[in-house]
Amino acid sequence: MTQKIFEGIQQPQLQWAEKWLEETKKSYINGKWVSSEKTIESINPANGRVLGQFFCASKEDVDEAVVAAKAGLKNVTWKNMSNKERGRVLRKIADLIAKHHAELATLEALDNGKLYTEAYNDDVQEAHDLFEYYSGWTDKYYGENNPVDGNFLSVTTRDPIGVCGQIVPFNFPLQMAVLKMAPALATGNTVILKPADKTSFSAIRLFEIIDESGLLPKGVINLVLGNGEVGAYISKHMGIDKLSFTGSTKIGKQLVRDSADSNLKPVTLELGGKSPNIIFDDVKDLDAAIDRSFIGLFTHKAEKCSSPTRLFVQKSIYDIVVKKIAEMAENYKCGDPFDPESDQGAQVSKEHMESILAYIKSGKEQGARIVAGGERDVTGTNANGYFVKPTIFADVTNDMKIAQEEIFGPVLCVIPFETEEEVIEMANDTIYGLAAGLWTGDTSRAHRVANQLDAGMVFVNRYGCYDFASPFGGVKQSGWGREYAIHSLAAFTKQRAIWFAY
Repeated sequence: MTQKIFEGIQQPQLQWAEKWLEETKKSYINGKWVSSEKTIESINPANGRVLGQFFCASKEDVDEAVVAAKAGLKNVTWKNMSNKERGRVLRKIADLIAKHHAELATLEALDNGKLYTEAYNDDVQEAHDLFEYYSGWTDKYYGENNPVDGNFLSVTTRDPIGVCGQIVPFNFPLQMAVLKMAPALATGNTVILKPADKTSFSAIRLFEIIDESGLLPKGVINLVLGNGEVGAYISKHMGIDKLSFTGSTKIGKQLVRDSADSNLKPVTLELGGKSPNIIFDDVKDLDAAIDRSFIGLFTHKAEKCSSPTRLFVQKSIYDIVVKKIAEMAENYKCGDPFDPESDQGAQVSKEHMESILAYIKSGKEQGARIVAGGERDVTGTNANGYFVKPTIFADVTNDMKIAQEEIFGPVLCVIPFETEEEVIEMANDTIYGLAAGLWTGDTSRAHRVANQLDAGMVFVNRYGCYDFASPFGGVKQSGWGREYAIHSLAAFTKQRAIWFAY
């Protein structure tokens, strides 16, 4: 593995990571590291070699984690901790993430296959920022005084919801873990976190760092490692009060069934997407629209639920857009995540790469026209990993499989349209409703179209605007509930109305 110099950021900690990964990793339950009989190997997707391994938690381990998390709720140190002190604890965790920034980014890139720069600048930086952000909320989220009639005082309280099961995906392992942990801890809950079995190492290292700091009483945070079977133990458990999940729509539906079959625990779901991105011919800066549409999809090797995967282009500018975006794809370089010259890393697993390639084959068979990519990248050492060339399909129709199903990889469908009415109908013709974008120089059109796009987030003249202060989430089969800002705090609290007669 060749290490080159990255400018402006800390260098990868590859030698440290190699040593750290020698030991089989364990689950963290009630303040102790717990092994089991079964182990799972994690593969480095950039070279196909075994990266490390961890013990897979058993049903009994999950039971013990629930007991520990329930006890953690009653732990007087945690239960009676003042809001200001809880905020200080979260800020200290943010500081620890900053201290170990390069370590965490190195593990993330090794385990997931994304570029080291993406892991460093996006995943780990946001994990730090999220703890810092929610540390400021601990004494600012409270109940209401209800304006009832008669000689009564009625107040609504916001209380911790209890033991929070949190299941996170493989694409942003650390960032998604913290997105769920930080607001849950800010509101006084306890946590049982299960990372994806393909990308568990950054979460394990985070728990190590927090454990070594002694900042949290035992049982407040628990980590159970394993596959989907372990996730099902969590979703069906009668002792878990809340479930938060980010992942596929298929699994999200199963978790809802599990909730119904167990204790009706509330479920927050952030699921799949097939987001439309519309460029009208009155756009003020066409080059900027094309650049952003490309970057919005292909960064993090397009393993992002909110990616703009369907690009609708008005016919008068269609050929120009297709030509330029194809050129960008052809110049995009797949390669070693630790090579500063690489533009795109490896897909997370062989299985996932093969799924993407199957969708590409489907697009060809249904008559879409390949103008860039369209195959696995086997250039040099890339042949040992799971690389897929950035792929652009032109002349796609909205009913094709590649335009309707979530591919979760570097495949863009470019679809021509003539009228505003036509493109709105096609944009909304999907089971998903996570995000949508449009580009226009006409202010009236911007409002008109934005109001008709059926998505949880709509971006006008810049696709992909994200901020902790703005809600993230979708409609239709893209999920339930919202994350970020006050919305995550609401999800991890329960309301009670208390009446006083006088």
